Amino acid sequence: MCHIGSINTDFIMNNPFDNLFSDDMLGSTDMFPIISLDERTSDLSIKSGDVLPILPLRNMVLYPGVLLPVTVARSKSLKLVRAANENDMLIGVCSQIDKKLDDPTIDQLFPMGTVASVVRILEMPDNTTTVILEGKRRFYLGEVETAKPYLKAKVTLVEDIIPDPNDEMFLALVSSIKDLAINIINDSGAMSPEMAFAIRNIENPIFLINYVCVNFGLNVKEKQRLLEIDQVIDRGYQLLELLNKESQLLEIKMSIQNKAKEGIDQQQREYFLQQQMKTIQNELGGGSPEQDVADFRERANEKKWNDATSKVFDKEMKKLERMSQHSPDYSTQLNYIETMLDLPWNEFTKDNFNLKNAQKVLNKDHFGMDTVKDRILEHLAVLKLKGDMKSPIICLYGPPGVGKTSLGKSIATALNRKYVRVSLGGLHDEAEIRGHRRTYIGALPGRIMQNIQKANSANPVFVLDEIDKITTDYKGDPSSALLEVLDPEQNTAFHDNYLDVDFDLSKVLFIATANNLSTIPRALLDRMELIEVSGYTQEEKVEIARRHLITKELENHGLKEADFVLNKTVLNQLIESYTRESGVRELDRQIAGLMRKVAKHVATSEKYNIELTIEDLKKYLGASRYSRDKYQGNDYTGVVTGLAWTQVGGEILYVESSLSKSKAPHLTLTGNLGEVMKESAMLALEYIKSHADNLGIDSQLFEDWNVHIHVPEGAIPKDGPSAGVTMTTALVSAFTKRKVRKNLAMTGEITLRGKVLPVGGIKEKILAAKRAGITDIILCADNEKDIDEIKPVYLKGVNFHYVNDIMEVIDYALLK
Repeated sequence: MCHIGSINTDFIMNNPFDNLFSDDMLGSTDMFPIISLDERTSDLSIKSGDVLPILPLRNMVLYPGVLLPVTVARSKSLKLVRAANENDMLIGVCSQIDKKLDDPTIDQLFPMGTVASVVRILEMPDNTTTVILEGKRRFYLGEVETAKPYLKAKVTLVEDIIPDPNDEMFLALVSSIKDLAINIINDSGAMSPEMAFAIRNIENPIFLINYVCVNFGLNVKEKQRLLEIDQVIDRGYQLLELLNKESQLLEIKMSIQNKAKEGIDQQQREYFLQQQMKTIQNELGGGSPEQDVADFRERANEKKWNDATSKVFDKEMKKLERMSQHSPDYSTQLNYIETMLDLPWNEFTKDNFNLKNAQKVLNKDHFGMDTVKDRILEHLAVLKLKGDMKSPIICLYGPPGVGKTSLGKSIATALNRKYVRVSLGGLHDEAEIRGHRRTYIGALPGRIMQNIQKANSANPVFVLDEIDKITTDYKGDPSSALLEVLDPEQNTAFHDNYLDVDFDLSKVLFIATANNLSTIPRALLDRMELIEVSGYTQEEKVEIARRHLITKELENHGLKEADFVLNKTVLNQLIESYTRESGVRELDRQIAGLMRKVAKHVATSEKYNIELTIEDLKKYLGASRYSRDKYQGNDYTGVVTGLAWTQVGGEILYVESSLSKSKAPHLTLTGNLGEVMKESAMLALEYIKSHADNLGIDSQLFEDWNVHIHVPEGAIPKDGPSAGVTMTTALVSAFTKRKVRKNLAMTGEITLRGKVLPVGGIKEKILAAKRAGITDIILCADNEKDIDEIKPVYLKGVNFHYVNDIMEVIDYALLK
């Protein structure tokens, strides 16, 4: 580093100094500090300790080598600059610490200032005086000599410490300052472009740094702090840091302005388009917002809602009227108003109270289901007598394909009501039931209110299909939301989140359908009237096919009754050999398959059997897919026929038992048995061991023989307690070598004490036994009530033996 007393510059402008400030420039309000052209700044006629007049400045800091225009208004300052100009003397320029002071003392000035000369005094057109000052060198203020007629004080000159002119770091620093300053000038738009021109042409790095310090948007304290830095390279680094902050701030401002401009442009564009649309609508005769409001008011006058709902509607209408059509919330508010007006507030269809006609409609559409039909007719009868009644909430449960869903449509037809259906399978969002609040984008009413709106009636038949398939996740529990819908005490004021107004659902006839009650929450089950819709018997399937399925498929395939005939024998074979289900969906598909074959023959004029035979079934549908179990006789001991219930109806199953010599006897169970069935087998064996003497069995047999129980068709999982009596009887038969009575089947659960407990699925089990040729069935005495509910036609040819204890079973089932 070297200390120098003078700073030279080679400024590329060659204009004479007098021409540098033209009258136009000096009169401009965009005046900015420029670089001095005087290369003799080191030839000062003063030295440290000399006394100089001190000129206080407000909001300005003068640097060496910079020309600065200053407007002078204070009388002391005017005297000072005029005296300096007349006597061609130097002055000291210092910035005030507090700009509000009119007559600051030396203590109220920053301690460092700049020696300056008065270049020119200009009398401006607005009667102000502007002085052009040229900075020379920095100094520190010393003792005050006098305060009149203006402030004079001793000064101590301070030299700048500048780096080596060949220092690459310093040159890179100056280049960065120059580039960044030019970028700020170009981006700001508030600075004169001549400034960028001046900066590009300043070759002296010291003058460049001083010029940027004076001219850029730094406050007085920052400029003064930079002035007081002796090391020029340090002053440059501090300046670069401040310029970087200024550049970043400028980028943020520009980003905000651009976004604001884009928003304003978009609003103006939308406004322009809206005005065009309004003009086009008026030309086409379309409705304006005012017309829409008038229409809404007219429609509201026809609504039958209560006072509370009317107040809410009026409030929302006033909100719509106050809202600008261009507001993003306008369409949301408009949709809400339209939803309120579209709902059927206390608007009901008139029920058909002709009970005979209702029964006729129900019987026409569905075969069987007497319990469900009777419940609907009972409700209609009470409604006819009372005139007003809350609708029941019915849950039809049973295997798939038995007509639960289609029954709802028949009920609606019988009652002369509107019919709506919502599938709840896989529903996992509570908002699907209650709706979304209007604060959400794209909010809608829940499924309940949407379907009420679609039905345009407040008393439709509403089918909640697959209510057992509702799922739960982080979005809520839809089944809990249904508690309010399906509670007659609560649904008089159902609250939808979107509508936010109570709606009366008490007149809606809700019919829920389910396959499995175990997956429905207990609280929801408690609110519904459960009616079981069991699987169809073979006889019922034949009648359903003859009355409904064949007629429907004939129409679907464009055939006439004379083109296709299925007699009962062939229908029975079709049901037994090609379907295995509780309902009739698969049967419908097989009949449709037959009709497609027949339709092909009819279309090609080929000969075929109009009345199909069993051989035609094999020809059209292929080999039999299923085979019913047949009774296999009583030739072997240890084999007993049991009865089982499946989702596709009743089945007979065989429980086989055998004994084998072993030194370590144990019980073996095979046949893909479930845990409950395995427990029944262990229970049966333990009972036999504890009652061996009563059964005439030698206890030593249990020590020397393995026991093996097997249930055929091992690929099919089997479980349940109803095989308890069957397993016990099979084991006793194996140990005693007593055969089982012919054409006998049994079902029932046993306890460790030998008690026989009731089981379910009795109707299906009896039908399976009849199909297999069984004539005698052993049941628990408590199951006798189930037999009484079955039509006598299904019981014909079967004898029932009711028991309470396993000993009664063994006494009857095993031959002597």
